[in-house]
Amino acid sequence: MIKNYSQTNNHLLSPSFLITILSIASFAIGFVSCTLDGKPGNESPVKSHSVITGAGSTFANPIYSKMQSEYCTKTGLPSSYLAIGSSGGIKKIMSKTVDFGASDSYLSNDDMSLFTSNVVEFPTCLGAVVISYNLKGDSLLKLTPDIIADIFLGKITKWNDPRIAAENKGAILSDQNITVVHRADGSGTTYVFTDYLSKVNEEWRNRVGVTRMATWPVGVEGDGNEGVASVIKAIPGAIGYVELTYAMQKHIAFALIKNSSGKYIKASLESTSLAANVDIPADTRISITNSNVADAYPISSFTWIIIYKEQSYNSRTKLDAIDLLKELSWMITEGQQYTKDLYYAPLPGKALAAAQNVLQSVTYAGTPVLKQE
Repeated sequence: MIKNYSQTNNHLLSPSFLITILSIASFAIGFVSCTLDGKPGNESPVKSHSVITGAGSTFANPIYSKMQSEYCTKTGLPSSYLAIGSSGGIKKIMSKTVDFGASDSYLSNDDMSLFTSNVVEFPTCLGAVVISYNLKGDSLLKLTPDIIADIFLGKITKWNDPRIAAENKGAILSDQNITVVHRADGSGTTYVFTDYLSKVNEEWRNRVGVTRMATWPVGVEGDGNEGVASVIKAIPGAIGYVELTYAMQKHIAFALIKNSSGKYIKASLESTSLAANVDIPADTRISITNSNVADAYPISSFTWIIIYKEQSYNSRTKLDAIDLLKELSWMITEGQQYTKDLYYAPLPGKALAAAQNVLQSVTYAGTPVLKQE
């Protein structure tokens, strides 16, 4: 779905309306059931906890869907995941209508203050936000931070702009108009992108800032990473930001980006992993965009899962808590084997240790859940 920016006040196409529709559609698509022998099927498994539910990040949807499917096959425990964007996932875990929320931006102190009970968060893997574009030919573009910022600020409007041409000698660049594509919904991918731009461009920092829901100076909208990728592919001359997996799946070109060391870096498992070669705080809240590691891709990020620190809330049973914590523990350990095929980077050692410490701190009736299994 493609919308002009001027249409965003239409309540029928508002982000909240779209999130509702996407939630219904995603549940129908995302639910996984298993038979007692662990094979996907139509029968309901004999489990006290009927289904583990999560919602949020579209950035992480491909890997979470794969992990949940594999875990279902392994254990017979079904799961569902609603890919409604990070803001939607935070709202759902805040309202306690899912077992976990998923976000590509860690919770700020202001976010934390809105919860009625303490929550914890931990990373599950890393991904890269790439700058994808739709141009004729096979030009592999090189873009600097300031060029990217000025394109998304609406200051560079033609593909043959002298600044783009200067960085791409030999590339065939026409006077085609640039169409900026961005997210319509509150998005962790947007947060990662705006976090990066705010670090590298003062005008962006002052005009737009770091946010999950930007006030975009120019552009058309797409819903989720999938929607943005589809819009880019549909419009000649389009450019937008998506998680690497979506660019690969849609066969859309993406740019090499000059990093803080002055090197042009292509997004890959290796260059994304290098950005996470840092010490991880105990609460795991850390930004790794614009890394100072020489060969790191500059728009890299962890993606986080958010759960309540005390699991004995509402009508949850001890088994509910154990089932959830066992699945989440599997995701950050055995489940990491599925990351690379989907173009995510697995957790490095320091991040894994921090994530495990967070999970070990989660309690049911005051006792650590992982000691009760």
